[in-house]
Amino acid sequence: MSVQYDLQGQKQAYEGWAPFYDKVYVRFLADGQRKAAAAAAACGRDILEVGVGTGLVLRYYPSDARVVGVDLSIHMLAKAREKVLSQGLAQVRGLCAMDACNLGLPDASFDAVTVPFVITLVPDPEAALDEMRRVLRPGGEIIVASKMGAESGLRMKVETALAPLVKKVGWSTDFKVSRLAAWAATTPDMQVVDVFDIFPAPFFKIIRIKRAA
Repeated sequence: MSVQYDLQGQKQAYEGWAPFYDKVYVRFLADGQRKAAAAAAACGRDILEVGVGTGLVLRYYPSDARVVGVDLSIHMLAKAREKVLSQGLAQVRGLCAMDACNLGLPDASFDAVTVPFVITLVPDPEAALDEMRRVLRPGGEIIVASKMGAESGLRMKVETALAPLVKKVGWSTDFKVSRLAAWAATTPDMQVVDVFDIFPAPFFKIIRIKRAA
């Protein structure tokens, strides 16, 4: 059975977020943005950022990188383009409107794919990860930064209770590291190689998923 996506509804939601997204998240997510960009840059110069949004992460990539950013929302991308111009971000080679589950990009084009704080918003995360693997070169990595739900214990119970509130800001208490690990375990040549906390720990994490060389 095929999964039906409400892409138009998502686009409308992002259009509403675009004017004030930066004011909410520019400082709150800065630690994860810096570390995600650094992890991607360590893999090589050619980097794809999926869910580039208003471009908050772009300034953290090194000047010699070659970054392409994609997002579903043209309104978010307009904000990202403003940053590229105003901040002189020459490392950004392109910004394109694309669905994460249907990337219009060639196979094996990138050394790293960065997914900053967007994986829980994708209607079919596994399909999106399949696409990221397709455009990733052997030896490259998918770098996921996100709110991750606790696997067990008191924190899981608290997060479950807060789920309706958390959902309103686009995060999920149901999305856990184990879901990414399960995808990697059933996908040829992919493996979770590192998981570490970012601010605000322990709720937010970076997960590195490597494609075998």
